Amino acid sequence: MAAGFELIPAIDLKGGHCVRLRQGRMEDATDYGDDPAAMALHWQQAGALRLHVVDLDGAFAGRPENRDAVEAICNALDIPVQLGGGLRDLATIESILRLGVQRVILGSVAVADPALVEEACTRFPERVCVGIDAKQGMVAVHGWGDVTSVSAIDLARRFADVGVAAIIYTDIARDGMLTGPNIEETVKLAQAVPIPVIASGGVARLADVQALAAHVDDGVVAAITGRAIYEGTLDFAAAVAAVA
Repeated sequence: MAAGFELIPAIDLKGGHCVRLRQGRMEDATDYGDDPAAMALHWQQAGALRLHVVDLDGAFAGRPENRDAVEAICNALDIPVQLGGGLRDLATIESILRLGVQRVILGSVAVADPALVEEACTRFPERVCVGIDAKQGMVAVHGWGDVTSVSAIDLARRFADVGVAAIIYTDIARDGMLTGPNIEETVKLAQAVPIPVIASGGVARLADVQALAAHVDDGVVAAITGRAIYEGTLDFAAAVAAVA
């Protein structure tokens, strides 16, 4: 049932520290340490096959702000790293990939400049993901500060055949809240497009991971977890083993 499902630990970077936000609010951050590379290595040793990194400062500034931490993470790991936050042009994307990042995640720019996503997919095959952050099914941009009139499914369909490696779908009402993922909306999105979907937001316990893993055949191939594995409501290594 869960064959091929991947559980991906998240590291959010703010001022060079590992933090987690509640519902994307920069003023509501919990600090989990000032050595992101060591934290990344911890998750690799716990069984992670991929690491999800978000440059929170970059997401708000519109340009990467934690390059040193990102490079240190990439240098410390043997597993691939995917990164989002502040990637708004091809030159920036290329510079981040040169740091050792395997895949970039394009979020706000996917709404503002979809042609950039297409061009990035052409120039960097299999290395571009689209991050779709939604509230009640509508896309939110600019660090989740603005909710648009574009539906998550319509945006996903816009990129159905351009070579996007994956869609990271985040329900921002649930992110960092440990309230459980929005499985219904995640599955609905996955069924609407041929692109693999990675669920994000709200994963709190093993049952949440297993519930998402049950939808591999619908196109939900992975889940990202953050606050739950830092606060201990989810044992990362045990969860990886449970859905392996």
